[in-house]
Amino acid sequence: MTSNSYVQQQRITRLCVRCGLLLMQYGAESAVVVDLTKRLGLALGMNSVECSLNFNAITLTTICDERCITTTRDTINQSINVNLLVQIQQIVNKTEDTVDESPISREKLTDFTTSAFDELDKTVYPPLLVAVFVGTSCAAFAHLNGGSWSITAVTFIAGLVAMLTRIYLSKHHFNPFITAIVTAFIASLIGATTYYFDIGNNADIAVASSVLLLIPSFPLINSLSDILKGYVNIGVGRAVFTYMLTFSACVGIVMALVLLRIQHWGF
Repeated sequence: MTSNSYVQQQRITRLCVRCGLLLMQYGAESAVVVDLTKRLGLALGMNSVECSLNFNAITLTTICDERCITTTRDTINQSINVNLLVQIQQIVNKTEDTVDESPISREKLTDFTTSAFDELDKTVYPPLLVAVFVGTSCAAFAHLNGGSWSITAVTFIAGLVAMLTRIYLSKHHFNPFITAIVTAFIASLIGATTYYFDIGNNADIAVASSVLLLIPSFPLINSLSDILKGYVNIGVGRAVFTYMLTFSACVGIVMALVLLRIQHWGF
């Protein structure tokens, strides 16, 4: 490293913690966060990179020439974006390949990697398109469980409206538990209209299928994976968060059924 190695180490530390933050925010499991963050720091010339994860924070230390720089950052939960996770992994792989294949200064390599992170493609599908496909998946689930075409249609509308509501509330940074309650309430309210208007062959299917979008499968899998791989603290935190989301969805469903005075659902 050059004479301004302390400044360069600061840049690399910030870049590594940025990598870890993005991975955590968009749904990567803890083992992937730690692995990619360490690999990036080592490729950029650090002697060692230590990374500690909490449910809502990341602490990272870089060590170079017996000098340590430590930084801590808060994380903000974002929606799952596997495309972004793949892009970050490709950047780390490319940085490592550049070190192995061509002689390049650490400063230029850091500049190159920083530019790659600045140019990450964070575009997502339009909200309406996402809502249509979510509504279609809920409707397909209802149909596969024996629902008539009228039940399938009501489920599609309930899933579509509920997903648009969820996207709107998330975009305006509402508490995720409040978002789950409101979304489940609206989905159940629309699905439960099949009771009042005697639509289809089994109204229970519409209510159950319309809240399918609230099942937190990806976070639940990540929490189990973290616990099994030794990241117990963050794994338990993610599990509790997942269970609270599920509980919030149940609260929204019960509120809708109580409001409509439906007491025989599921029996």
